[in-house]
Amino acid sequence: MMRKTLTVLAMGLSLAAAGAGSALAQSAAAKATVDAAKVQGVVGEQADGYLGIVAGGDAALREAVTEINTGRAAAYKDIAVKTGVTPEAAGQATAKQLYSRLAPGQYWKPLDGGWMKK
Repeated sequence: MMRKTLTVLAMGLSLAAAGAGSALAQSAAAKATVDAAKVQGVVGEQADGYLGIVAGGDAALREAVTEINTGRAAAYKDIAVKTGVTPEAAGQATAKQLYSRLAPGQYWKPLDGGWMKK
C-alpha cells in the first residue's frame, strides 16, 4: 500500500509540475483566467484535486474552471488505471502537490472544511 501511495504521489507531482498544461487538457486561455482568479481570491484549490469557486465569478470563469476540472478528472482516471488506486486517491495525492505550490494568500479548501487562505 505504501508503494502505491508513493507512486500516486510521484504521478501527482508530475501532473502538478506539468502545471495544468497538456496533461490536464486545458487551453491557455482557461489557465490564464484561472490563474488571475486565484490571485484575486476568487478561485482556489481543493483537497480533492479540483478547482473551486471561492466567491463570485462570471460565466467565463466558471467555464474555465469546468474545463480545467474536466481535464483533471481525465488525468486522475488515467493515473488510477496505471497505479491501481481510485481516481479520488489520485486527485487527493495531486492536491497535496498543488497545495505546496500555492502562493501565500491564495485559497485552499480541505476535504472537511471551508475555504482557508494559505
